[in-house]
Amino acid sequence: MTNEGFSIRRTEADDWVDVRTLRLEMLRDTPLAFGETELHALTLDEAEWRMRAARGVTPPGIVLAAIDPAGRWLATMGGYVPDARTGGLLVGVYVTPDYRGRDKGVFDALLSQMEDWARGLGDTLTLHVHEANSRARAAYLRRGFVETGHRYPYVLDPTASEIEMVKTL
Repeated sequence: MTNEGFSIRRTEADDWVDVRTLRLEMLRDTPLAFGETELHALTLDEAEWRMRAARGVTPPGIVLAAIDPAGRWLATMGGYVPDARTGGLLVGVYVTPDYRGRDKGVFDALLSQMEDWARGLGDTLTLHVHEANSRARAAYLRRGFVETGHRYPYVLDPTASEIEMVKTL
């Protein structure tokens, strides 16, 4: 899919360098948003990064990347199916700072494609967002997600919580 100023596609194993570069950026930019530290990510070898990149084309999961015409990776979103009851679970959402905002369209374009993917799995799309990530919560609320009232301990700090949000598709 091509939008003004960027295209969206699934990641594949040979994208591992770009997947790694963007993951390290996202862990530096918003460390509380992901269940991994930059220090841990720096220890991973090429085989691990290739496996992560291949998730884009490994059903039933998906990983999408938004890429500008020069080849710079701008954003990513992933999804997987933890169990049949949950259906699609949105994970690893990141947009590089200079491409954030409704006027850029990157987040909305990626999320629309993730919703299309999730429709093939059920009638909802679920996510967990750190309680202190108000920017992400606001973006999800704007796109029709609602907080379910369920909270889960944040894997890197069990004194903090992740809030479950669900969107009916």
